[in-house]
Amino acid sequence: MNAYFLIAIGGALGAVCRVMMQNLAHQFLPITFPHGTLYVNVIGCLLIGIFIGAAEHGQLTDAWKLFLTTGFCGGFTTFSAFSLETFALVKQGEVSAAGIYVAASVVLGLAAVWLGLFIVKVFAR
Repeated sequence: MNAYFLIAIGGALGAVCRVMMQNLAHQFLPITFPHGTLYVNVIGCLLIGIFIGAAEHGQLTDAWKLFLTTGFCGGFTTFSAFSLETFALVKQGEVSAAGIYVAASVVLGLAAVWLGLFIVKVFAR
């Protein structure tokens, strides 16, 4: 089966599961804290660890690995990919690079959100 098709189907399922998880969290927990997103990120990291571990031990085909990691986990949360890449850098002994990646991702990500909001504010007048 086409790899892009597998990724697309997995991504769609992951995105739907993310919204369902966030809605469930908002039903039972105060909306003043992003509980749903936090849970999705942590669960996504757990799942991508399980899926990559299974693939490394020959328990997943390449097609299932694409479907579950790039597709499902990518649609569920990109934080899982970020965490896996950071862990891989640490595992390779690139601790400084991992620290730079984490700091840059957080700082630049927050700055990009601010810039996007600012651009809309300026041009929406």
